[in-house]
Amino acid sequence: MQLDEFADLVRSRRTHMLVDQGRAVPDELVDRLCQLATWAPNHKRTWPWKFAACTGEARFALGEAFVADMIDRDFGDDGKRVKTMTKYGRTPTVLVVGCAPHRNESLHDENRDAVAAGVQNLLLGATAAGLASFWSTPPILDGEHALAFCGFEPDDRIIAVIYLGWPVSTVDAPERPAVDVAHLT
Repeated sequence: MQLDEFADLVRSRRTHMLVDQGRAVPDELVDRLCQLATWAPNHKRTWPWKFAACTGEARFALGEAFVADMIDRDFGDDGKRVKTMTKYGRTPTVLVVGCAPHRNESLHDENRDAVAAGVQNLLLGATAAGLASFWSTPPILDGEHALAFCGFEPDDRIIAVIYLGWPVSTVDAPERPAVDVAHLT
C-alpha cells in the first residue's frame, strides 16, 4: 500500500450509524477487526486490550448493565437512563473495548493510549471492510455491572463502545482545519 492509498482510507472513515438493521456483521469479521486492534503500538508489551461483542438481545442487556451502573452512582436523570437502555440496539453489533490497568501510573496511561490507537486500527479496518462505525464512550467507564457483563476484570476500564453495521447511505466529511506543524531545527 502506498501513502496515498492509506491517506484515502483514513479520509474515507466516517462516524455514523446509518446502517441496515437486518444485516448482521459476521463474528469472524468482528474477530479480525479486534485482531487488527492488537497491532497498535504497545510500550512494554502489556497487551491491555479487552473485547466483548454484543449482538441480538445482548445489546439491550448491555444497556441494562450501564443503567445499573448509572443508578449505583446516581448518574444521569431518568431520560438519560431510558435512552441508555435502548441505544445499543442502533446497530447489529456493538463492540465494547476495555483496557487492563497497570499499577505504574505511566504504564497505565500508555495502556489506555495503546487501546485507543488499537480502536483507530479497528475503525480503519471496519472502513476497509465496508462497514459503518461509530466510536462512543459509555456513561461510566468503570461500572461494575457493565464490566462484569462484558467479562472484564473489576479494575478494567471501558475505553470505547463501537457501533458496527453495513451502511445504507454515506456521510460527507466535515471540514478539517489546516495542520500547523512546528518544524524545529
